Amino acid sequence: MITSIYKSLTKAEQKVADVVMMDTEEAVYSSVTDLAEKSGVGETTVIRFCRKLGFRGYQEFKLAVAQNLVSPEEHVHGKIEENDTLEVVSRKITTQNTHALENTLNLLQTQTLEKAANAIVSANRLFCFGIGSSGITALDANHRFMRFGYNVIHSADSHVMAMNAALVTRDDVVFGISTSGSTKDVVDAIRIAKENKAFVICLTNHARSPITRYADVILLAASKESPLQGGAFASKIAQLHLLDILTTVIALKDKDQTFKSIEQTAKAVLDKMY
Repeated sequence: MITSIYKSLTKAEQKVADVVMMDTEEAVYSSVTDLAEKSGVGETTVIRFCRKLGFRGYQEFKLAVAQNLVSPEEHVHGKIEENDTLEVVSRKITTQNTHALENTLNLLQTQTLEKAANAIVSANRLFCFGIGSSGITALDANHRFMRFGYNVIHSADSHVMAMNAALVTRDDVVFGISTSGSTKDVVDAIRIAKENKAFVICLTNHARSPITRYADVILLAASKESPLQGGAFASKIAQLHLLDILTTVIALKDKDQTFKSIEQTAKAVLDKMY
């Protein structure tokens, strides 16, 4: 399809086409910002290129490319083969998840972690935003910070998210979670929050993606996933690993409040268990 319309593309769009055809598999794992930078063009050019191919946007284009690279089974399950034994499948998945944790740790910078922790400790309110699978991580973050006694607000609804973002102040922290870094509802809410002077922390798999433009601190999870793998457990585990590290650092920094709140919340549910 790309070859058939190549001559009708603008020179800038042809640059995008060249990069995609040269390394199609890498394009599947790239954010729109990544592909734009590799092509030496703007993000709007990438979007125009996708629309000329008949797609509504970049994510739909990536999904189509992923479906045509290899069998859907390989994209959904990674490098697991159909004839693998259950033991081999278990070992492969464990290895993939272990690598995700190790690579995430290698990307973590202590000064970045320190900056994020200090901002949350001193915040008036903490907002946790996420959609879909990342919304589940945001809900987990909300639960952890609530138990620390923090004034935390979670949203996974695009309308509520936007309204919350419109009401933040410079004393608030907004924690945006998006594996792709390109989830429109989350990025739009983060942009609104940044315009209102909130301190923005983002947790993403792509250092160069739309969400990172508005972030004061970027926490990077090292786990690649194609559109067919959206919400992959390796990505989830990497996100939760970073969240675990961040909340532990905060608990140690603000131990008088956090330990007291954890004890109070634990006692509050004692009679809920047999």
